[in-house]
Amino acid sequence: MTSSPPAWIRLARSSASGGSDSLSPVCLALRHSLAAGVKPAFPPSLVVQVKALACELPHRLGLPLSRLSIEEIRQHVIAQGLVAEISGATLWRWLSSDALRPWQHRSWIFPRDPNFAAKAGPVLDLYHRVWEGAPLGVDDFVISADEKTSIQARRRKQPTLPPAPNRPTRVEHEYFRGGAWAYLAAWDVHRAKVFGRCEYKTGIAPVDRLVSEVMSQEPYKSARRVFWIMDNCSAHRGQKAADRFRVQWPNVIHTPTHASWLNQVEIYFSIVQRKVLTPNDFSSLADLEQRLRYERTASPFKWTFTRSDLHVLLAKINAKRLAPAA
Repeated sequence: MTSSPPAWIRLARSSASGGSDSLSPVCLALRHSLAAGVKPAFPPSLVVQVKALACELPHRLGLPLSRLSIEEIRQHVIAQGLVAEISGATLWRWLSSDALRPWQHRSWIFPRDPNFAAKAGPVLDLYHRVWEGAPLGVDDFVISADEKTSIQARRRKQPTLPPAPNRPTRVEHEYFRGGAWAYLAAWDVHRAKVFGRCEYKTGIAPVDRLVSEVMSQEPYKSARRVFWIMDNCSAHRGQKAADRFRVQWPNVIHTPTHASWLNQVEIYFSIVQRKVLTPNDFSSLADLEQRLRYERTASPFKWTFTRSDLHVLLAKINAKRLAPAA
């Protein structure tokens, strides 16, 4: 949202000392209202300006900050002479109406592969049990695989205390390092079966051991086709990795794509991170491995994102990329 100062707002001019030598009519009227004990009423155009301010990056406002808080927005509004005084609660109410939270941020990455849609589309089709326009058979399986590197086993210097009334679990901040695992996992997308193994490091050999563990047992061993969805990590990237897998397991179809957010095993990893690894408190590497191997009855993830959704998203991202900088 953008808005130029309306005609009735005359911004304060700053003196050399940093003080203001004039106030806008709004400021003067507001001060008279405050002195008279009248609850101020702010014009809609001021609300627009505040919301536009919240949508700006701080460096564009001349502020040496990375994010804006309610208090910082309040101070900037006053310093610009838009109002003489305003409460944080009022600003909060205005921003909440449009779900604006400038004090939060989210990481983002633009797709760099010009063939991203062509590579990601088959993966989305497989999640809906379709390959090259035809439904998968009962003897076709889809495996999503990846690795979670450097999972440390931290032994706390004092025992962790369980929760108690009016007190959460307490975890000692200091710890002893007990080593680290690389955790490799393969997730059967439609059967909700997970295969995991701990390795001291990642690489071609550990990946081959994971694939071998899965492909050496039924129903994958005698399946017509087993589709392996992986990212572009060097241990399982490109045609060389595909050829290596097919030499040992002719029914493997390797479908890598540079998009971790399309890889369902990342959802499983996020669950492991929240429910197993946080807080990180393990007596040893063996203890960490045992907990990572814990399995329980699960159900397939409800995946609704389709090729059509992907095309809509990429069009939106491309529009943002091509939009001129404000």
